[in-house]
Amino acid sequence: MPSTAMKEVTAYLDEPTAGRLNIQYAPGSEDVLVENPPRFTWLPVVEDEARYVLRLSTDPRYPAKETRTFADIALNFFTPDTVLEPGTYHWSYAVWDAEKGAPATAWSTSRSFELTAELPATPVPGRAARYNGVELAHPRLWLGPKELATFREAVAGDPDHCTWSTFYENSVKPWMDRPVMDEPAGYPNHQRVAPIWRQTYIDCQELLYAIRHLAIGGHVTGDKAMLTRAKEWLLAAAAWDPAGTTSRAYTDEWAFRVTDALAWGYDWLHGELSEDERDTVRAALLIRTREIADHIIKNANIQLFPYDSHAVRAVSAVLIPASIALLDEEPEAREWLDYSIEFLFTVYSPWGDQDGGWAEGPHYWMTGMAYLIDAANLLKNFTGLNLYERPFFQKTGDMPLYTKAPDTRRATFGDDSTMGDLPAVKIGYNLRQFGGVTGNGAYQWYYDEIKRTNPGTEKAFYNWGWWDFHFDEMVYRHDWPLIEAAPPSDDDTLRWFKGIGWVAIQHRMGDPKEHIQFVFKSSPFGSISHSHGDQNAFCLAAFGEDLAIQSGHYVAFNSTMHQGWRKQTRSKNAILINGKGQYADRNKALQMKSTGKILAAEQRDDHIYFKGDATAAYALLSPEVTLAEREVYFFNDSFFVFVDSIDADAPVEIDWLLHANQPFHLGRTSFRNTGEKAGFYGEVLWSEGGAPVLSQETGFPGVDKSEIEGLPISTCLTARFPKATRHRIVTLLVPYPKAEPRRIFHFIDDQGYDADLYFTDPDENTFKVVVKKLAGTSI
Repeated sequence: MPSTAMKEVTAYLDEPTAGRLNIQYAPGSEDVLVENPPRFTWLPVVEDEARYVLRLSTDPRYPAKETRTFADIALNFFTPDTVLEPGTYHWSYAVWDAEKGAPATAWSTSRSFELTAELPATPVPGRAARYNGVELAHPRLWLGPKELATFREAVAGDPDHCTWSTFYENSVKPWMDRPVMDEPAGYPNHQRVAPIWRQTYIDCQELLYAIRHLAIGGHVTGDKAMLTRAKEWLLAAAAWDPAGTTSRAYTDEWAFRVTDALAWGYDWLHGELSEDERDTVRAALLIRTREIADHIIKNANIQLFPYDSHAVRAVSAVLIPASIALLDEEPEAREWLDYSIEFLFTVYSPWGDQDGGWAEGPHYWMTGMAYLIDAANLLKNFTGLNLYERPFFQKTGDMPLYTKAPDTRRATFGDDSTMGDLPAVKIGYNLRQFGGVTGNGAYQWYYDEIKRTNPGTEKAFYNWGWWDFHFDEMVYRHDWPLIEAAPPSDDDTLRWFKGIGWVAIQHRMGDPKEHIQFVFKSSPFGSISHSHGDQNAFCLAAFGEDLAIQSGHYVAFNSTMHQGWRKQTRSKNAILINGKGQYADRNKALQMKSTGKILAAEQRDDHIYFKGDATAAYALLSPEVTLAEREVYFFNDSFFVFVDSIDADAPVEIDWLLHANQPFHLGRTSFRNTGEKAGFYGEVLWSEGGAPVLSQETGFPGVDKSEIEGLPISTCLTARFPKATRHRIVTLLVPYPKAEPRRIFHFIDDQGYDADLYFTDPDENTFKVVVKKLAGTSI
């Protein structure tokens, strides 16, 4: 709103320096803005109850006539409700005194930003007008009363409308005969064990399915018996102890599901409940939502520390549906809904970047986006707010498309619950959603491929414990258009997600027989959350098979397999220095210091080139290290050359690691690995610090064997180089179809200051890599 002059005050404003784990002061002069208006964030003051005022001007002196102020801001992040004209702007904030209608402190440091023309317009209506015209009758989640009547009529005329008959037969009727679920008993002696965690996870998800689907089914068909059965499930869950085994404090994921079940039940069965029953369910829903909201806002404090994966996810998964269900029936619900909308429209996603990347990797992109999609659709249908207009959501489908192709299993980074299966079906559903949002046919193609190649896993834990795809299909068909699939272009090979430090190659993704996927990572997010100690690591899949893999299994977070193997650098296609990798233990501050950086990712005339710097990640555990860089050359869409450069203040021993699904055949400096469809061979071509000794080990040393019983065991190749203060290592890697082995010929000219390595393929294409030798060498 326009400003009148405000009296300057001198009261102290707490304005601490932002650390890596904190929300940042933004926008600043170095930020490249991608939407209009900008998203403003700053560190909050100590007082939780503080409110803020923000001033904005094209003049750094903030004259009254040329300054806008936005007063009484409830949070330390804010999106204006109006689009700004292009230009250079200056902004600052202060604590707001509502009683006096004036700033209560001095203004903050003034920061500036440049706003260019033709950016997407994504303002957010202010709190006062945000819910004007919203229909508050129940139901509110997915369909409103008018939409429900229209849907009911459409189904009566065509039982297959929006795949209703499939949903009804498979996801509604079965719950009529299932016994109503008892309150979970929890863990034996309240000590968490993975099998109980997984089974109760599924049980609580099935509680949601039973209540939500029976309620929808009863309303659409007019079946009173079905609505009565839905009530029985709902009232049983409402009687569970909110401070017991399904509380957030006991196991948050169980609590999320129970709260969602109560929200959907309260909303869709509102008219079927007596006043007393309504009070009972509302009270249970309120206390459970309050516990989760208090954790998100007061304990996890994601408006200050936004890198708590579960807390951020719970904004979409829990606060949005519960707050919509309770809006204007409980005062807290409006506060929670406002908080959630402003977080998603301003801060979200702390894991993302402007290219659509997701630092936790494609599997946790799937989980985070699945709940975000649910929340975005609920908000759009209920309030008209369209979160998908934000640029991040226009691009983020590229993250799984380019880092986890439909025919790959273990050739990417991050935690992954699929245990070596093809990508989870929900990734396909997410991509199809973004296809509907953007019109990108490649996203629909991904969905079609997943449905084609990965049937029969719908009831696997990592699918059924989260989603019922019959429900998802029905909702999508109702809300969004079906678009025509189109395979990714063969000319669109390289993706660099700059903000998260991932680079990916997808060569001929539309043709599995010719497809090559290569993913490389050197990330400013280090090993936090579901990321690992894998800076400057790579993964490779080719010709229908994973070749250079991320080894191990994500059996459970903080299991010995997870913490002792899979998060650690020794499970990666990376290097160890004096037997040490990168910091990947539990200290979040150190996790965020264990970082890397992509220095280059370029499509050149006859090759693609990457360069990553992981010096900071290695120096945490090996302070003598002064340089740890890796260069990657992908020549003629055919083979890879790696150049590793390690410098240290004292001599260090290097282990060059490579993981595969099966044992290697080893030569003196060469190695070969052959799978069912494809294979690869490689060779250490040149080492300035001395020749390597090759060895291999099958298994996961130090891992509790009971955690991996029955799971595949992979093999790690180690090329060990003797101690030196300077290492330059050049390695060749050549993938090929099993039926068509390939050779790349090479020779080295190192007569001068440089080592020139020449490569020739069978078609007599020649390539050259130059490695700088030790400075000061004389002729």
